[in-house]
Amino acid sequence: MNENNPQVRLAAALPTSTLAIVSMIAGVLGFTIFPVIATIVALATGYAARKETRAVPPLAGGDGLATAGIIMGWVQVGLTVISICCVAAYFVFGAGVVGWLATQQ
Repeated sequence: MNENNPQVRLAAALPTSTLAIVSMIAGVLGFTIFPVIATIVALATGYAARKETRAVPPLAGGDGLATAGIIMGWVQVGLTVISICCVAAYFVFGAGVVGWLATQQ
């Protein structure tokens, strides 16, 4: 045996999880075409894919795709909440201005 060249075992490549791919695509669609439905799909399939990829032994690869879909889903949820708060503040401010103008006349 040659001591200078240790043998390296290569693990067999796992197939990429279909749920991870769906999560990634839905995350992108959440920012573009279908903001609400695609966000829900990205989160649901992303967590399911992470469960599949982190099983012992792993059933499929694609943990990075699943994580990206989850992150995009939660970013979209945050943007939706901020948007709702901004719209509510706009209407509250508008009602205050109308009320102030009504008292000035």
